[in-house]
Amino acid sequence: VSRSLENNRRNIWFAEFWEDDFRCKLTRPGVKLDPDKKKCTGKPHLSWGGDERIGRDSTYEQEGKVQFVIDAVYAVAHALHNMHQDLCPGSFGVCGNMDPVEGRSLLEYIRAVNFNGSAGTSVLFNENGDAPGRYDIFQFQMTNHSHPGYHVIGQWTNNLRLNLEEMQWSGGDRSVPDSICSFPCKPGERKKMVKGVPCCWHCELCDGYQYQVDEFNCETCPSDMRPAPNRTTCRPTPIIKLEWNSPWALVPASLAMLGILATSAVVVTFIRFNDTPIVRASGRELSYVLLTGIFLIYLITFLMIAEPGVVVCAFRRLLLGLGMAITYSAMLTKTNRIYRIFEQGKRSVTPPKFISPTSQLAITFILISVQVLGVFVWFAVVPPHTIIDYEEQRPPNPDFARGILKCDMSDLSIICCLSYSIVLMVTCTVYAVKSRGVPETFNEAKPIGFTMYTTCIVWLAFVPIFFGTAQSTEKMFIQTATLTVSMSLSASVSLGMLYLPKVYVIVFHPEQNVQKRKRRVSFIFSWTDPTVSSPPHSSRRF
Repeated sequence: VSRSLENNRRNIWFAEFWEDDFRCKLTRPGVKLDPDKKKCTGKPHLSWGGDERIGRDSTYEQEGKVQFVIDAVYAVAHALHNMHQDLCPGSFGVCGNMDPVEGRSLLEYIRAVNFNGSAGTSVLFNENGDAPGRYDIFQFQMTNHSHPGYHVIGQWTNNLRLNLEEMQWSGGDRSVPDSICSFPCKPGERKKMVKGVPCCWHCELCDGYQYQVDEFNCETCPSDMRPAPNRTTCRPTPIIKLEWNSPWALVPASLAMLGILATSAVVVTFIRFNDTPIVRASGRELSYVLLTGIFLIYLITFLMIAEPGVVVCAFRRLLLGLGMAITYSAMLTKTNRIYRIFEQGKRSVTPPKFISPTSQLAITFILISVQVLGVFVWFAVVPPHTIIDYEEQRPPNPDFARGILKCDMSDLSIICCLSYSIVLMVTCTVYAVKSRGVPETFNEAKPIGFTMYTTCIVWLAFVPIFFGTAQSTEKMFIQTATLTVSMSLSASVSLGMLYLPKVYVIVFHPEQNVQKRKRRVSFIFSWTDPTVSSPPHSSRRF
């Protein structure tokens, strides 16, 4: 129903509202009319786009807060209605239970109402008696050429509802831009909060061997593990060992195999021609002991390459220094015997003691027993076992990290195991130097000397290579190859200088493998040398 001055005289404020809304002035008795304002007539005024009448077809826009007044009145009405139904069921008018109305009880009914208000939205109250917030969300659209200005793009009533299709951004773009201080971190990255800005952070990658524990922390993986590619967890580190098809194994194994074949050929030749003058003059007993040591030196190469296990580790400990101890014990016994014979001849015609083959073997085995005893003490103190070394191949990039399966033999233990053999080698070299001036009758003095000189050069080259690769990522492979090649070279030097010339004469020049008479030289003593190629029990003067 339209409202006008004629049909709404009961509202004493309506006339004032009419003047304000239509920008006119009503005539009142005794009140002078303002000349700047027109007179309210209640009739159509074309200059204002319509008549002075409030209705559905008028230009009137109701005050925005009026709906809340209407809803408040209806809220009280609904509360009274519900209260009347509960306290005065079936009666008309106010019953005794509502006369008078209890204010606290009415407030409870008001807070419990729920109905659609004048704006078509629900009218209700929360536990604090407040109505839910309702907001229209506007966006100022400068690029909206048809209707530039503010446009409703959503509402908020306990939750947000946005109409993304109605939204516009810079340049008329309708895609929603990112409006955040920091983007979410990727997997494997932790948040480092910006000081003073609680909602902003920097993303930092869990680097090295770290993995992401939670949103803000990284931790280092255990020593036997490495981070997964996305760095959200840890994975086991692959375990490797020296493989037979590796170049670090093929070269030493090839040298060792050639050495074993050559040593076997020398042993077979010596056994075949055991009673010939050259074999007898070489000192058959010590020669077989020395060849056994050379064979064991070559054999240790295959144990150093084999997959580590308790048995393999035990034989590594035993044979690593034993082959060299046998070889250089036999050489030391020979050079010591030659030196003592030569020195004794300068002072007396009486031959020195302990120069018989049996005595020489006894001295050799006593020297060897020191090495064997040391190894068994090592067995008792630290039983052989395998370990997995995760530190040797742990580069900055964890993708290349590997655990190395190996025996429990450190660099120091290897050097200690070889130290006794090195002492024998140095001592033998000293005697070789002292015996360099002996007569040519002592046919093994000079070959032993050259053997020891060359062997010392080989091992002097071994030391810097072995310890110089301590920081290499392939330390174990390089050191194993260096150690085995050095041992094979030292064995090859001994085999080549001491026995290959003899085998060459025995096989290719048998006419030289005969007993020869030595010329008399002006020495002042007479002795019996069981290793010189002379008839048994013959007394020779030199």
